[in-house]
Amino acid sequence: MACIFSQSFVPVCNGVNTEFFHSHTHLFRKFSNFSCFRAGPIIWDAAHSGHGGSFARVRRGWTGVGAGYRQSGLPVFHCLASSNGALCFCGKSVCVGYWGRGKGACPLLCSEAISSCDAVFCAPGNAGISSSGDATCIEDLDISNSSSVIDFCRKWGIGMVVVGPEAPLVAGLSNDLVRAGILTFGPSSEAAALEGSKDFMKRLCYKYDIPTAKYQTFTDALAAKAYIAEQGAPIVVKADGLAAGKGVIVAMTLEEAYEAVDSMLVKNVFGSAGCRVIIEEYLEGEEASFFALVDGENAIPLESAQDHKRVGDGDTGPNTGGMGAYSPAPILTKELQSVVMNSIILPTVKGMAAEGCKFVGVLYAGLMIERKSGLPKLIEYNVRFGDPECQVLMVRLESDLAQVLLAACKGELSGVSLDWSPGSAMVVVMASNGYPGSYKKGTVIQNLEEAEQVAPTVKVFHAGTALDSDGNYIATGGRVLGITATGVDLEEARDRAYLAVEQINWPGGFYRRDIGWRALRSTPKQHATEG
Repeated sequence: MACIFSQSFVPVCNGVNTEFFHSHTHLFRKFSNFSCFRAGPIIWDAAHSGHGGSFARVRRGWTGVGAGYRQSGLPVFHCLASSNGALCFCGKSVCVGYWGRGKGACPLLCSEAISSCDAVFCAPGNAGISSSGDATCIEDLDISNSSSVIDFCRKWGIGMVVVGPEAPLVAGLSNDLVRAGILTFGPSSEAAALEGSKDFMKRLCYKYDIPTAKYQTFTDALAAKAYIAEQGAPIVVKADGLAAGKGVIVAMTLEEAYEAVDSMLVKNVFGSAGCRVIIEEYLEGEEASFFALVDGENAIPLESAQDHKRVGDGDTGPNTGGMGAYSPAPILTKELQSVVMNSIILPTVKGMAAEGCKFVGVLYAGLMIERKSGLPKLIEYNVRFGDPECQVLMVRLESDLAQVLLAACKGELSGVSLDWSPGSAMVVVMASNGYPGSYKKGTVIQNLEEAEQVAPTVKVFHAGTALDSDGNYIATGGRVLGITATGVDLEEARDRAYLAVEQINWPGGFYRRDIGWRALRSTPKQHATEG
């Protein structure tokens, strides 16, 4: 393994000496607070206020405690130091970019991918990802600027980029990365229109006989209302473009539907995303989520999951980005999964290729299993790993995620199969009080370590968190934490997840108490505390 060169480095600690020994094959450092140093391949993290300056972020256990010189215990190889003292692995690396509401899924990709990669970088990341030791957060990378992302990838020898949520995909980040010769998991802007435009998705469905609800598209409010009056209620009103999961209104009355149309086409509450609306047939049945990895021509299924979109217990209140999920979803039997692949996923992949915009990435199909027919219809597509469904999928995935995504980038998914752990997984989302409306930022969250100690299979995933000046975790978003657990069955996974939730001290947050009720079909479990 290549050794580092001392002239490549700059001082890595403010006011603390860094020294190199044994021909630079190991990194030594004099620590005043040694508890920040862990044994393992070294990933240098930017300084966090409240942590006593910069510190070495590494993985796999502690080297010890106490001041003085300590050795990392493992060779330092393929390392570079930038002028700001940031030390990261480079070479065959993965740059995992998760922005906006998709960043809740990022730590899962980091922890799964790190086993077969020299390093993982996340832009911008969050406090949970940073403290995990699985990845280096790049907070100052301007991800809206493709040139900046490309320059970063070239500088650090990035081997593959996994683009996160919908906005950068629709904006064309993947297009620019591929043109620059950088392997990228995530669809082009043309293919991302499957999520970026509901009208595009519906027209594709009609053209290629993909089962979906009947619909009409409107730009005129009066015409939309006339169609609604003709169809009757309940009915669904959707903003055509990206609205951060809030652009779908299930109107149970005509008045609600008219108000939804006015909010989009007259009041412009969603801006350009709502300048065109889709009026869609109301389907009765049970919703489920189905995921597939796609390489442009081939698709392989992931496991099923079921989300809980409404903010309140009993599926009440407004829609959200998701308040919890579980996997597998019992309603999606093996027979139904086969139907979904053959009638929805594969026709979509073939149709996109025929339209000249091959899809490379993950297809997340929101489905309705119709009550009257028992068959699935496509409600919507997302072109990314969904949050919170991704959490329950990744904790069950036993295959090497990085290698599978790499195969997708190269068009080599044919013949690839995935291994899954038995049992079930559940995630309970903790959100800021007031979400999905306005909410207060900066509320302190405590006892996250205690939550993870409930059981070895419990994991607290961060979405909207940061560290304050005292080193406390604080909430910076609407959906903030995903408390995830696995079990031999869904009941055990639920009990572990909620027991972990009860350990967390966060008066500024709330959560649903009935995640999994469809599958368990029992009285919602009662829990002692709200947050």
